[in-house]
Amino acid sequence: MDTIFALATAPGKAGVAIVRLSGPLAWQVVQEMCGSVPAARMSGVRTLRGESGVLDEALVLVFEKGASFTGERVAEFHLHGSTAVVNAVLQDLGRRDGLRMAEPGEFTRRALENGCLDLAQVEGLADLIDAETEAQRQQAQRVLAGELGRKADSWRRDLIRAAALIEATIDFADEEVPVDVSPEVFELLAGVESALEQEIAGVGIAERVRTGFEVAIVGAPNVGKSTLLNALAGRDAAITSEVAGTTRDVIEVRMDLGGLPVTVLDTAGVRDTDDTVEAIGVQRAKERAEHADMRVFLTGADGAPVFETVAGDVVVVGKADQVGESPGAVSGVTGYGLSALVERIADRLAELSGRSGVATRERHAHAMRRGLLDLRAAKDKLAVGMEMSEMAAEDLRAGVRALDSLVGRVDVEMLLDDIFSSFCIGK
Repeated sequence: MDTIFALATAPGKAGVAIVRLSGPLAWQVVQEMCGSVPAARMSGVRTLRGESGVLDEALVLVFEKGASFTGERVAEFHLHGSTAVVNAVLQDLGRRDGLRMAEPGEFTRRALENGCLDLAQVEGLADLIDAETEAQRQQAQRVLAGELGRKADSWRRDLIRAAALIEATIDFADEEVPVDVSPEVFELLAGVESALEQEIAGVGIAERVRTGFEVAIVGAPNVGKSTLLNALAGRDAAITSEVAGTTRDVIEVRMDLGGLPVTVLDTAGVRDTDDTVEAIGVQRAKERAEHADMRVFLTGADGAPVFETVAGDVVVVGKADQVGESPGAVSGVTGYGLSALVERIADRLAELSGRSGVATRERHAHAMRRGLLDLRAAKDKLAVGMEMSEMAAEDLRAGVRALDSLVGRVDVEMLLDDIFSSFCIGK
């Protein structure tokens, strides 16, 4: 492979900037620029020299093949983080034979190709880089640590074991088989089926932790929805007015509530209207509220929601500064009841996020559903009788292939360009 290099830290002025090299010539470049190579996995301060003379005094760190992030020989120059220093080093590296600038995500792609990471871990790393909240960080760390891969390997082993037992009965069909394998086969299949069902059920919530929950503020016109949104956001995100019907479209504000990523939606006031534009806003409000993960109904003094609530909805009286402060009321103007409302929202979303699994993407759910369908097809055939054993074993092999795609053993080449295009150059 080519030896690649890139700036591994954010561009711009900083205290330290790291330039990473990976490939067969990485250590040779260190020798040429520094005069010596530090011991593997040990750092040393070296003077970097290029064609133009001294480039910088840098901390140099090297990793041996098989003991690095990419699985190849790796070197890192920890430079003084000025733009001029970084540019000088990158330009010098670019002039050297056998070296080229890395493509987006190429270091991580090499880690995948060299067996240092599986595909699910690569996705976990992408999520960790993008994590904005504590819940996102924790979830990404679980995936990066290989938890999904370990689960997939466990399911795979059980399906392979079940298929092997079935095939043993086929091989000895004309002889007396001393042990009936059916109980063990059905026990293995039942265990994998239950685990897959549970993991599939948690994908939607896990994906919400990754991309963000939606909380819609719903109510009649002029009950304080926009003022409440501004209070939650800590800024004037929505126009507020005493004139009913000010909000015509859905206004979205992203925030962190209790460590969870949340998009709060300020919707148009729900009422019957002859105003065509306002009517469109009311329809959009109803649609977004229907699909939101949670709804906060803001009401008048009568406490009546604008339409039917469901389990998990929160109903509070708005404009407590005008209608009177009481339990279950909130004011975006004075802040009364705001902390209690935020706590109720955070508790509800924390309850939802507790149902999430390790699988975080629709791709994961699709692979697991395919595996589950193949497993159930095998069970149905085995229930008919042993004459269907050979077809049942083939179904189980198809199920194993579906689960292999979770971690990138098969059928993933078409995904790689899309996945790595979201990575920065130095990762």
